[in-house]
Amino acid sequence: MFGNFIFFIVALILYTTYQPLETPRFPPGTTFFLFALLTFGYLVSVRQYFGKITTALRAGVPHHDLVHRFDTGIRRYSILALIVFAIDLYGLDLVEYLNPFHLFQILPTLEALLFLALFIAYLAIVWYEAYPPQRGLFGGPMTRRAYIIGQISFNLPILLPWLALSTCMDLIGLMPFEAPKRLLSTAWGQAIFFLGFLFLAAVVAPAIIRIFWRCHPLPDSPDRRRIEALSRRAGVKFAAILQWPLFGGRMLTAGVMGLVSRFRYLLVTDALIQLLTPDEVDSVIAHELGHVKKKHLLYYLFFLGGYMLISFSILDLIIYFIVYSQPVTVIMETIGQDRAGTTAIFSTLVTIALFVLYFRYIFGFFMRNFERQADTYVYTLFTSALPLISTLKKIAFTSGQTADRPNWHHFSISERIAYLEKCETDRRWIRRQDRKIKKGITIFTAAMVMVGGIGYQTNFGKLGQRLNDRFYESVLKKEIARNPDHPDLYRALGDIYYHKKKYSQAIDYYIQTLDMSPDDAEALNNLAWLYATCEDESFRSPGLALNLSKKAASISPKAHIMDTLAESYYINGQLEMAVQSARSALEAARENRSYFSGQLKKFREAVARKNGL
Repeated sequence: MFGNFIFFIVALILYTTYQPLETPRFPPGTTFFLFALLTFGYLVSVRQYFGKITTALRAGVPHHDLVHRFDTGIRRYSILALIVFAIDLYGLDLVEYLNPFHLFQILPTLEALLFLALFIAYLAIVWYEAYPPQRGLFGGPMTRRAYIIGQISFNLPILLPWLALSTCMDLIGLMPFEAPKRLLSTAWGQAIFFLGFLFLAAVVAPAIIRIFWRCHPLPDSPDRRRIEALSRRAGVKFAAILQWPLFGGRMLTAGVMGLVSRFRYLLVTDALIQLLTPDEVDSVIAHELGHVKKKHLLYYLFFLGGYMLISFSILDLIIYFIVYSQPVTVIMETIGQDRAGTTAIFSTLVTIALFVLYFRYIFGFFMRNFERQADTYVYTLFTSALPLISTLKKIAFTSGQTADRPNWHHFSISERIAYLEKCETDRRWIRRQDRKIKKGITIFTAAMVMVGGIGYQTNFGKLGQRLNDRFYESVLKKEIARNPDHPDLYRALGDIYYHKKKYSQAIDYYIQTLDMSPDDAEALNNLAWLYATCEDESFRSPGLALNLSKKAASISPKAHIMDTLAESYYINGQLEMAVQSARSALEAARENRSYFSGQLKKFREAVARKNGL
């Protein structure tokens, strides 16, 4: 599941970072022909690979070799599914064919679900073709249909937090209330909302996941009573002890999920009960109890918050420094890629790279060491870990995989056994593992404090604003030197100077923009706003503001442009026209309607005062 966790989240990142184009690269007919051809090619490749494994099975090739080839194929074609999915999005622009539908505009989550279903369909091709060799290698009574449904139901919970959060955001967007929208329009509001939602999801999600995994209470039996007695002895409460039908219950494993006892579940498979001795079952349950007693699940939430903090604090800085670096600029100019497209591409690549590196190395470091700590917790309840060692050997034997197989989220079975054997002869190895984890958490916490400080300064502090302004000013000037005929660059530089209160330079760059593009509605609007509202009254020019804002509104009657027109009418004493324009601004507004309502109220009150009311 941990590998698929990364695959699913990368697929989600690929979709969410896609930047819409004005027009798709290919005509509809060509697009769907290429899509069908790509999908067919993927299907043929998957079928050939797993077909060869099935043929080798019939020829009597040793299972040990084929298990490795089977696992490699699952991993390889899952990665290839991501590549094909990325081509669908970024090469064929399939999103552009759904964007025009109004339903997807008001409920973007529905569109996202359709594309994630496409990615799951690619994985389903792998599972469909992998079923014959899987059954030949591992046996079992599962049908192909049950195998595929089991894979889907096992992996879908990965997307549940995103689905709930995204749906919630869609519903907030449809509400007539402005307060929630204003809160979510701020960085602090988003951070508070996301962290609160993350904690709530972490608490209640296990109750939903158990349904997806079709878990049922473990029937009353001597095994269940032993598990209950051991849990009481450790002082751990569960909402339920569940029978986990993972791939027909044939996997020799157990698990625990849930932060609080009301939503905490212990999961055991049939194979665990059937293939292990009572002492071995006790050792596995002790391992799972160790996760609870050592608060590993809570730490996982902390580390997930660390990833969010890093993304919030430094991700944009990394992207912009890469995008505007000289080597990238040269490459993009060589292939003819514009700056917006370059930013979109590197935004996706950097986001994926940060996610994979963080979870593979930082999160993975703590996962491996938490698993080892849970292994050593067995010594808290028992005098020896020999039953756990024998269990690990059985897992290696029944899985058909080498005990030395590396894993990013667990130490290999050989490494786990070797460490437990050290603990058998010298209990100090247990304390060393505890100290290693404490040291790691301390270093991680200190690093997150530093990252948080950087994030605060760059997002809220004056230092960040100065750095951003200086950075963007430098970048835009370099871009203007390379591309002096791009009016958007001049307008962007004018915006920077306006925010820096360098009004003379802002006016100069707005005018240069309009010299090159007289119908640039945003430049007309921004210059009009400066002339109408500048805090340095020496730069105000009511007449010019009105003329410019009229032209901008005739080109693009967006809410903020109509608001500028209303303000221009207001400072010129044309109050009735100000009210009329403000009403149009409010009608056009999709966001921040409270601001536009306040503007309309201001102009109406001015009319009332003028009329002596």
